[in-house]
Amino acid sequence: MPAYLVIKAKVTDPVRFAPYAQQSAPLLERFGGSYVVRGGGQQQLEGLDDGMRVVVARFPDRDAALAFWNSPEYTACKALREGTGVFEVHLVEGEA
Repeated sequence: MPAYLVIKAKVTDPVRFAPYAQQSAPLLERFGGSYVVRGGGQQQLEGLDDGMRVVVARFPDRDAALAFWNSPEYTACKALREGTGVFEVHLVEGEA
């Protein structure tokens, strides 16, 4: 069953965040992931707008998503975004 990383992000320092963005995308792909939603327009339809952007990455299954998330490579990459914003990440399983 596919698994998705649903990320909510509010980047406050885009210059310092840029190296993370450049390195995380090819790393995600190396672990079998692909972006379903990244960038583009966003409109709040219900609830309070917290100003966070939504990114969705698809993996073949939960194990692949967790292998990416827990890998030493991504752990090092994730350190690049420290202090560059606020991030929430959820792992969700489900059919597309």
